[in-house]
Amino acid sequence: MKRLRIEHATGFAYQGDVGASYNEARMLPSSTDSQFVLSSQLDIEPSTSVNQYLDYFGTRVAAFDVMAGHAALNITARSLVEVRPRPLAHGDMSWDGLAREAERSISTVEMMTQTPRTGVHPEVAELARSIAAEHDTPSRAALAIASAIGEAVEYMHGITGVHSTASEAWEERKGVCQDMAHITLSALRSVGIPARYVSGYLHPQADAEVGVPVSGESHAWVEWFAGDWQGFDPTNGTEICDRHVMVGRGRDYNDVPPLRGVYAGPFKSNLHVKVTITREA
Repeated sequence: MKRLRIEHATGFAYQGDVGASYNEARMLPSSTDSQFVLSSQLDIEPSTSVNQYLDYFGTRVAAFDVMAGHAALNITARSLVEVRPRPLAHGDMSWDGLAREAERSISTVEMMTQTPRTGVHPEVAELARSIAAEHDTPSRAALAIASAIGEAVEYMHGITGVHSTASEAWEERKGVCQDMAHITLSALRSVGIPARYVSGYLHPQADAEVGVPVSGESHAWVEWFAGDWQGFDPTNGTEICDRHVMVGRGRDYNDVPPLRGVYAGPFKSNLHVKVTITREA
């Protein structure tokens, strides 16, 4: 088990004063069976009132507006979280059993349908079908599919954008964690395995020194259902460990963006992001 301190600073700088802005932040983790939030807070400048709630998928949301004129908006999320590994546990549920079980719950039915972001590329669908045919259980097939996607796509910044789709990223065979998660979701769903997008943070160093802050960034991985929900990080080809901190889950990135908002004014905005992660224990 590790204790991680996360500081996520983000926001917008405008090219002049804007009249008002309306925003949602999904930057604070929740306690689960594999992580315990010791403390968390959200600081906003300009100061304003905040309405906090859990969204449809159970993600913590801070909704707020700034009605006075402002040239910048800065949000800093600070969290201290104890995290334990979440090793894969393959069950013996069959493909027929999964098909029956997945239809019984909204939580799985909704994660079987492709979204505009996860529309499956024909080559990915064929890859998923060929791998699925080699496995008697969907759980082991899911791991093999996710591993194959991670191996096939090269991690590279600047090739795709925040609005890129799984199909576009596959064409390039390059992308970031968001793209690899979307491609994996498209592959799993194409063979009938419910799968969901997970957003959070990852400490980049497996053997990090205690008390040493390092630069990090938001991260994304996937979870699939084959009797139980299991997670895997296709970008790094690893199980979910005590360096992963989960913030939110959804059908794709559109359900869990760290910051989303609109503003009134003629000026352009520039987004800035800085994530610092420190191992405390």
